[in-house]
Amino acid sequence: MFPKGFKFGFSEAGFQFEMGISDVDPNTDWYIWSHDQYNIKNKLVSGDLPEHGAGYWDLYERDHAMASYLGMNAARLGIEWSRIFPRTTEEVKVSIDQEKDDVLHVDITEKDLEKLQKISSTRAVKHYRDIFTDWKSRGCYLILNLYHWSTPKWINDPSVRDIQKDNAVGNCFNKRSIIEFAKFAAFVSYTYDDLVDKWSTMNEPNILFNGQCSTDMSKPSIARRKKAFAEAHARAYDSIKKFSKKPVGLIYANGDMQPLTSDDQAASEMAEYEIRYSFFEAITEGKLPWLTQASSLLGENNIVMDRKDMSRHLDWVGVNYYSRDVIASENSSWKIVNGYGYASNGADKSLDDRSVSDTGWEVYPEGIYNLVMSYNRHLGVPMMITENGVADDSDRLRPRYVASHLKNLERAIGDGANVDGYMHWALTDNYEWASGFSKKFGLLKVDFTTKKRYIRPSALVLKHIIESNGVTDDLDWTASDKF
Repeated sequence: MFPKGFKFGFSEAGFQFEMGISDVDPNTDWYIWSHDQYNIKNKLVSGDLPEHGAGYWDLYERDHAMASYLGMNAARLGIEWSRIFPRTTEEVKVSIDQEKDDVLHVDITEKDLEKLQKISSTRAVKHYRDIFTDWKSRGCYLILNLYHWSTPKWINDPSVRDIQKDNAVGNCFNKRSIIEFAKFAAFVSYTYDDLVDKWSTMNEPNILFNGQCSTDMSKPSIARRKKAFAEAHARAYDSIKKFSKKPVGLIYANGDMQPLTSDDQAASEMAEYEIRYSFFEAITEGKLPWLTQASSLLGENNIVMDRKDMSRHLDWVGVNYYSRDVIASENSSWKIVNGYGYASNGADKSLDDRSVSDTGWEVYPEGIYNLVMSYNRHLGVPMMITENGVADDSDRLRPRYVASHLKNLERAIGDGANVDGYMHWALTDNYEWASGFSKKFGLLKVDFTTKKRYIRPSALVLKHIIESNGVTDDLDWTASDKF
């Protein structure tokens, strides 16, 4: 059984769900990227267009009603930076404490907020309030996430670059965007604090700094990008805390790190630190040894490793989990082994004879147990599963995926993991970035032409688990780890 007050719900992100009926938002880098003919021709994107999406912007009441019918009492919703500020906020000058490329503090006053309000989209500000109010009026919990990859085009416009030479969106954070993001965070927290229960500054920054925002995969480049996202989180955290007393966290993408053999245990631990905990070390302890090490490769020895201005900037962590990474040793380092986890490469079964989803990811339910127990040991802050789901248009895997993952999550909580909620990705089918509409994550199937929603059987399995507050004996046969 899950503890009393446990939160069951769904997660969504503005760009992936909102468009489809009215109020198309063309003001993001991802909108430009998805329409670029070179990208479409060379299959960097699917050719599906976000303005043909699920239409949550208009149908939010219908979706909220369905979520309530399923028993959900919480949601992680997104807010689009580009909708609130379709034009630049750089004209609003604020006090900044900086040292070289390090942004140490951004001070936003109420007078600054008044200026920001004048250049914000009044219509978007009100419409988001209507969406959030509708959800809260149902007696539900609201986590608001401020950044989920799509960036205003006035911050990052990929059309001005030579896409043929740099096949990446290019939305890496830098000093300029860190300052503007801090303003955005202050404005949003001041505007919606009466409705929000918990804040997240950003979703899955590691997907961006590890490659999506740049094709430069050198260690120094990755380290600098990682530092920029950690710094952006810290400055947004400060901005939110100035106007809100609610918990502020960050949502991270994860694989359960598993060694290929017992001889690969040290390599697996090294990978887990480099991929996951090195980032959190920056925003909990203010330590960036990985930045110093990477920069020394370029002969740079003046990098500040101790950043007290970034320490103790995490009240909770959002854990996104879909599959595992199997790790092997390689030349005193590590590598991800093909054929397992996220690297199952579209096979019908993984090398461990496990089911593989429509994204080519291995179904590995026990990984959610391993992951939250690892976070519990390393960070010790409250957690919430903020994404967990499977691309499965036929709903062949999802009923068992849901039951097996929640059973493992129950086990982790029973063993002491501090987890207070489970947000399924997703309530409805949506726009899956470069994959377009081909990957179906919804508990509700969407006809993207009519926007009609259809209940998949897995939704009813989750409804039964929520009503029972746990995976009951009559569902136990569906909850095996390997299928």
